[in-house]
Amino acid sequence: MTLDVSSPTDASKAIAEAFHLRAKLFRGLSDPSRLAILAALDRGPRMVGEIVAATGLTQPNVSNHLRCLSECGLVQREARGRHALYRLADPRVPALLRDADALLAAVATGVPDCARYAEGDPERR
Repeated sequence: MTLDVSSPTDASKAIAEAFHLRAKLFRGLSDPSRLAILAALDRGPRMVGEIVAATGLTQPNVSNHLRCLSECGLVQREARGRHALYRLADPRVPALLRDADALLAAVATGVPDCARYAEGDPERR
């Protein structure tokens, strides 16, 4: 992210905003259902029913997450009559997820046992 600043205060604000946007991106990627949808779309454009079959999620759940991913700009929607075809908006999305897997395997081995990251798991709090 390029920061265009003219004073130290502007720089601090710009840096804070950049971190805020990065955190929002990672919150969007933090949902297992959205990750499953992105993985399904990594294999090529798909219609909702195909994503449902590939992920095992319900159709309403897939539609809700696709709306979120689309609004964030991570997924593109193309109307096909009464249906829609979804595709990844950028080829860097799967690369980012592969990099995350490599990081987990190489150095972030404590993440599975980290209670601080287990917001949805009441037994881990």
